[in-house]
Amino acid sequence: MNTKEIQIGDYNYTLPDGRIAKFPLPERDSSRLLVYRHGEVSHTGFRSLPSLLPAGALMVFNNTRVIQARLHFRKDSADGLTQGALIEVFLLEPASPVEYQENFSARGHCQWHCMIGNLKKWKEGVLHRTIRIGDSDITLSATRQTQASGTSHLVDFQWDGDVTWAELLDAVGELPIPPYLNRKTEPSDLVTYQTVYSRIKGSVAAPTAGLHFTGRVLADIDARGIDRQEVTLHVGAGTFKPVKSENIGGHDMHTEHISVNRSVLRALLDHHAEAIAVGTTSVRTLESLYYMGIRAHRLMQDGRDTGEGEELHVLQWEPYENAAEEPAATDAIGWLADYMDAHGLDVLHSSTQIIIAPGYDYHIVKMMVTNFHQPQSTLLLLVSAFVKGDWQRIYDYALAHDFRFLSYGDSSLLIP
Repeated sequence: MNTKEIQIGDYNYTLPDGRIAKFPLPERDSSRLLVYRHGEVSHTGFRSLPSLLPAGALMVFNNTRVIQARLHFRKDSADGLTQGALIEVFLLEPASPVEYQENFSARGHCQWHCMIGNLKKWKEGVLHRTIRIGDSDITLSATRQTQASGTSHLVDFQWDGDVTWAELLDAVGELPIPPYLNRKTEPSDLVTYQTVYSRIKGSVAAPTAGLHFTGRVLADIDARGIDRQEVTLHVGAGTFKPVKSENIGGHDMHTEHISVNRSVLRALLDHHAEAIAVGTTSVRTLESLYYMGIRAHRLMQDGRDTGEGEELHVLQWEPYENAAEEPAATDAIGWLADYMDAHGLDVLHSSTQIIIAPGYDYHIVKMMVTNFHQPQSTLLLLVSAFVKGDWQRIYDYALAHDFRFLSYGDSSLLIP
């Protein structure tokens, strides 16, 4: 199969607006769970998930946390009397400092790559906004520097007062929710649009497969002796980017930044490089680790390794270029562990543009927990590759049995 020639129109289905869950259920774990096991489809409640998982397995979660990435400014009017145009600045990823945690800890100044709403009204000049934090009035200013690429612009932020960028965002930013919800962010979303185990700030969209988990479900998972590990992949706005080309060879995947502790690799090796992935972000992280291991091995063999994680960046079509020469997953993860050890790395920071679509052979992920995805999306392609093309039967079943779809919708457990 030539994956690049896949027609995205073949991955379409009718999703009535009424089937899109606009709000979450009152209890996270009261959602329904579709179970696809070796070609058979059934359903149960999400609280039954732990009993369906093999005891002693490895389960990987994405611990990213959604930031309040929408900032609104009023442009100064020409006459100084009337209200100026409303400008939205949507944070995409940090530019300076480039590391997320360092950026969030910044005081007084930082830069981000951003999307700009109502850009035609902000051709020049500095935007200002005053925010009350505690007993102090903080003035935040934004200056557009350049157009970095496509719709992304470099924006310089400066503010007075002794507060961090993270504290400022918490005070003035708005949590972004998916555009297909067709509603404004509500205060309740600040809680419900975060997983209970989210810890590391950086995403502009939630890893929604994790929204169903509660302390009760996690305790039941632990009771089965399942090894829970966490990775971090910061979900970007590109996750909502539609596939506009007829075939997926014309679609550019966005870069996603990942962080993986050395302990995760140790756990993978202890479990024969096999894992249950919670969500497509964990899937992309785990499968990217396989190719990072191969690249690390080649760099070390040639003496060209530097220990800079970005030298392991996974390119979009990399998995499809030398598929016949792919080593065992345990070898690839072992090589990546050797690379980290050689450079004294407790945490690997790198990035991936991997696209997983029919024609892809999974190496590490053996079971997947995921929500139901939009028609003609790269996430639907990822699911199709996992279930060997049987996605339509799964989605037909979900539609016929009144499942709720997309971010706040129901869940599925896929076992090919």
